[in-house]
Amino acid sequence: MRLIHTLIYKLDSAFGRHRARTPGAIDPHIGYATETGIVLRGRVLAREPKRVRTGKSGRLGNLRAMVGLFRTKEVSAVTVACGGRTTVTDEEGYFSLTVPRDHAAGWHTASVALPDGTETPCPFFVPDPDAPAILISDIDDTVLETGAWSLFRNLWTTFTGNVETRRIYRDAVDVYTKLRKAANIPVFFVSSSPWNIHGFLLAIFERTGLPRGPLFLRDFGVDRDKFITAGHGDHKGNAIDLILQANPGCPAVLAGDTGQEDARIYRAAIARYPGRIKAVILRTPKPGVDPRTERDLDALRATGVPVFAGRDFTAFGTELQRSLRDQPVPAGNRHRRR
Repeated sequence: MRLIHTLIYKLDSAFGRHRARTPGAIDPHIGYATETGIVLRGRVLAREPKRVRTGKSGRLGNLRAMVGLFRTKEVSAVTVACGGRTTVTDEEGYFSLTVPRDHAAGWHTASVALPDGTETPCPFFVPDPDAPAILISDIDDTVLETGAWSLFRNLWTTFTGNVETRRIYRDAVDVYTKLRKAANIPVFFVSSSPWNIHGFLLAIFERTGLPRGPLFLRDFGVDRDKFITAGHGDHKGNAIDLILQANPGCPAVLAGDTGQEDARIYRAAIARYPGRIKAVILRTPKPGVDPRTERDLDALRATGVPVFAGRDFTAFGTELQRSLRDQPVPAGNRHRRR
């Protein structure tokens, strides 16, 4: 991903990218619930964000469209408001605004306003308090075929594909959907991909029927220092911490792949939250597993947490579903019912 950032940085510089001073629109991100509040998220831009390209398009058109998603003019130090609560955007235009929680489980929207009174509906999700677990899932090569384990393939797929051509693993759709329908298990997506493509990812999820949920992506920014302050593992680990802390007492299933560092990252999460992680499912997106990954898998299995690894999630979907169905409703969840 470092090379991707460098490429985008140079392209942005060539196109004269700069920050704007006047806010024009809010690009909403999916918010999430904590024990006591709702966290609304988004980014303030100088103008409406580029619409995600749909329909057939050549590779050059796809490349232009993808670069366009990164050519944002964000607005810093802007006050945004909702229900009497306010916050100020950071240097990249991002905001996170916590408002009181008084909502039933499910999907909702809240209006967030700019200083001129322009309001934007920001979606957010409240999990079912009786869900036996939450699912925290990686995206690249876990649900979305990317080839992140190969730098060239990753770059080619990322920049030349579109919403219609990018492939979601059908087995992930089936297993995640069954978990949602059988036990109302919510899904949270964690990825080192940049926030610029959140709309692109959501459009793919909608087209393929993958259950949607809050995304926890990464702010690359245009500042090289910001980009290198946290690595791939740090971002995922921090996102997992944020989700587990927002849902205290609720067990979790971690889903990822063996092509990157997920086995190591998830083992660290198990150590930080003893007893919280009930299972780990890992896709093997490429033939074979290298010695380092095999060692990471052995260390992960040594924690005693069930680990399901294979090229197709349906091979262990039923067993996973059965084990979660037998989980008691977490006592820490019951008081969160509204």
